[in-house]
Amino acid sequence: MSEFQNFLNEQLEDAEFRKEWEDIQPEMDVIRAMVDARISQNLTQKELAERTGINQADISKLENGTRNPSLKLLKRLADGMGMTLKLEFVPKRPVKN
Repeated sequence: MSEFQNFLNEQLEDAEFRKEWEDIQPEMDVIRAMVDARISQNLTQKELAERTGINQADISKLENGTRNPSLKLLKRLADGMGMTLKLEFVPKRPVKN
């Protein structure tokens, strides 16, 4: 296991930290999905900007988490990569004690 994963596991034992970590996971999942989709097509942020009409600086802000995307913006990104946007609601996992 990596040094970071060991550290994270230790931190997740703290209930307050764990709650904050879990609260940001949906945003992190969206960011990870956007970046993974772009990279899987070997696109730079600039190339994606050209395809979507979204400013490259705005794509950077989305990817580094300093800007939250609307569903409309996510759809434009998906369209620019020839993809369909799919959102899911999944059951929560029980909290471990």
